[in-house]
Amino acid sequence: MSSIRCEALVAWYAQHARDLPWRHTADPYHIWVSEIMLQQTQVKTVLPRYLQWFEVFPDVAALAAAPLDQVLKAWEGLGYYRRARFLHQAATDVVERFGSRFPQEFAAMMSLPGIGRSTAGAIASFCYGMRTPVLDGNVKRVLRRWHGQPEATDRLLWEQAQQAIDLAGDPAIWNQAMMELGATVCTPTSPDCQSCPVARYCLSADQPMDAVIVKKRAVRDLHWRIDLYICPDRGIWMTQRGEQEIWAGLWTPPIRELASEPAVAPCLVHLLTHRRLHLYGERQTGNPITAGQWVSDISQLALPTGILRLLARYGVQP
Repeated sequence: MSSIRCEALVAWYAQHARDLPWRHTADPYHIWVSEIMLQQTQVKTVLPRYLQWFEVFPDVAALAAAPLDQVLKAWEGLGYYRRARFLHQAATDVVERFGSRFPQEFAAMMSLPGIGRSTAGAIASFCYGMRTPVLDGNVKRVLRRWHGQPEATDRLLWEQAQQAIDLAGDPAIWNQAMMELGATVCTPTSPDCQSCPVARYCLSADQPMDAVIVKKRAVRDLHWRIDLYICPDRGIWMTQRGEQEIWAGLWTPPIRELASEPAVAPCLVHLLTHRRLHLYGERQTGNPITAGQWVSDISQLALPTGILRLLARYGVQP
């Protein structure tokens, strides 16, 4: 990694960086929330939820004091709800262990639930000016392509990321520039090498993509029957998902996993990262046999997006 390459990337970032709200603050609570929301979720999805979040939970103490159901409801639509549970747990830790002040020590940050080395690196560099690299999916892709090492291990990538940030000027700007390059130019399938400010230093520029793309995990198909107990007087029967289940802590009608694919077409197909859910809605009569409760207004509960879409087809909407 050369200082010339660093300067070229930083100059490009100064001209082309997107105007995003979390880039106008050094408050660790705001940076932390943005980093967790942006994990495997697109910026356009995060933007409105990020702004709404602080209307409900203005500080870490408010987040810690809120019931988990309220936190999950505020997270609705962002997916990967485990992140919301970790945020809630970590907020409690910050209040109880650090007197409601987000810790400045790197090891203390990483001791909080849901905060790994990359997230801690972002918070430490953006808020406290530490030379701690970020290694999210975008940065990994950029480094692998720059060095012409499509199979580079995380250990090697961390070494390369640290070497780069040690040469850079402002560590916060450097980390943002690396992530911005991966998100907008050095994209997974259609990188714009002609617009890349560091293409001349890249060992993979203009190469076939199959030489630089990391293989993805196969998607598993699951077939679920959704039992719909809908009563005009009482609403719909809802259950809360267990901690070890998909959509843990969220509310859904009773779900039964089918051993084989039914002959009928699913009412809806909902894609998760490594699972494809085939949802078969089925109206039921009589009394529900599963634990749960009648809900007349589902807008008060946190529901998965796939279930919301399915219920809308049966006339049940928030």
